[in-house]
Amino acid sequence: MENILITICARGGSKGIPGKNIKSLNGRPVIDYSIKHAVMFAKLHDNVDIALSTDSEEIKKVAASCGLNSEYTRPDFLANDTVGKIDVLDHILYHEEEQRQKKYDILLDLDVSSPMRTIDDLQQAFKIFIQNKEALNIFSVSKPHKNPYFNVVELKEDGFCKLVKQSDSKSRQAAPVVYDMNASFYIYRKAFFDQKLRSAITDKSLLFLMDHICFDIDEPIDFDMMEFLLSANKLDFEI
Repeated sequence: MENILITICARGGSKGIPGKNIKSLNGRPVIDYSIKHAVMFAKLHDNVDIALSTDSEEIKKVAASCGLNSEYTRPDFLANDTVGKIDVLDHILYHEEEQRQKKYDILLDLDVSSPMRTIDDLQQAFKIFIQNKEALNIFSVSKPHKNPYFNVVELKEDGFCKLVKQSDSKSRQAAPVVYDMNASFYIYRKAFFDQKLRSAITDKSLLFLMDHICFDIDEPIDFDMMEFLLSANKLDFEI
């Protein structure tokens, strides 16, 4: 039986939206959505533990009020804007293994600021991942609004622009299919961390395409949009 660790990572500081991770979203702290998803997933599987990674005592208190207690505090060297998420996951993973005296086979990371996921999304992605023994990880994606083969450009050294990716496509519909990584969830095998990989995109990565809207709360307008969608019951799924 495989041991699963679910991680919920939330920094205290946020430049775009102060207190974003514990801000009330349709009457619930943002972090509560991910905590509830973690609990729901854990009830459907054996040998699941849930861990919180944060540098904030306030976030710890809010998480505890939502049912997730934690004695772990993210160290200062992992609590700044220059640190990658994988370094944070690596640290909490090995910390939990040491504290709980057990080894984990799979890590499921639920991103606090991208909560528009369903338990069915998690179940389907997990099934796909488990069935592919070669895969190191799988992550959620959405259909993109732009395509780098057709209408995404970058500047050249001479100051003029060019398409990010070149193709012979005459229309966006004919361009190669691409996806947006929506950051909602990532599932990793322990081998990913044992190999000291530093990017979620590897040559053994799978993707899970969500069939509904999903986006990250990055700017205040994102928060307002998500608040409206939830409060006005505009979603055709439950998060």
